[in-house]
Amino acid sequence: MEEAGHDDHGEQGQPSLSTTRYVGEIARILRKHLNMTQDNVGHELGYTGAAVSAMETGVQPGSEKMLKGMDRVLLGGIPVFEASMKYLRREKYPPQFQDFAPLEQRAALLSSYQMATVHGLFQTREYARALITGGFPVLSDQRVEDLVEARLARRALLDREPTALIELIVEESVLRRTIGSAEIMREQLRSLAQDAQRRNVTLQVLPLDGGPECEYAGARGPMTVLETTDHDHLVYLEPQDESLLISDPAKVGLYSQRYAKIRSQALSPRESLGLIEQLAGEQ
Repeated sequence: MEEAGHDDHGEQGQPSLSTTRYVGEIARILRKHLNMTQDNVGHELGYTGAAVSAMETGVQPGSEKMLKGMDRVLLGGIPVFEASMKYLRREKYPPQFQDFAPLEQRAALLSSYQMATVHGLFQTREYARALITGGFPVLSDQRVEDLVEARLARRALLDREPTALIELIVEESVLRRTIGSAEIMREQLRSLAQDAQRRNVTLQVLPLDGGPECEYAGARGPMTVLETTDHDHLVYLEPQDESLLISDPAKVGLYSQRYAKIRSQALSPRESLGLIEQLAGEQ
């Protein structure tokens, strides 16, 4: 599970385009109401008429720069298109992650255990791009960039007010697996070490060598346990390209207890940071 990357292994399938098409239709209606051509609007925005046409038909979602410009050109500065951006960003996520994305941003406490890749909240741009580009099915360059931007936008949770508390347990094998290149992996580990020192982040590594008894409670796979700002308790699972959101209190309790067991077998935060810094130096 991507985490949610998986969130992490990139998309598979195409996103719903309902909001994209709706926003494009509104732009077309307003443009025609003002008796402007696509070339007229493009000239005012600094884009080609073809780019405006692609936005209006939903072939290509408008960039944030274009949408803000349309507020100015078509609505006299009323921020209608700007308000649509949060909904358009959601459509950029892989289909299996779209329902969980707004819940993640409402997290008061997010606790995640990852076995395959670095959690999407902590991925660097180049690490995310390498993961998504290397996934299957093969995606267009534009779709790859859309997914990268959507993944990076999730980092807003790290700095959100009120502060979200974030716990991450990551398998040591994730840190040792080179994604993209040695340089990309080195920068990812350095970034992860920096994030681990945030006051609202607790990062622990589940070591490959579990000690004399070698207990291992994480064999059933990754998970994310979430408490929202409304105090809803949920568990999110993402096997392959599917997703499962669990709200049943008994099941959430079981997963929470399993997460606690995994955490008890992980290195301490200080030991984990030392290992990450050591591995960053080895790349």
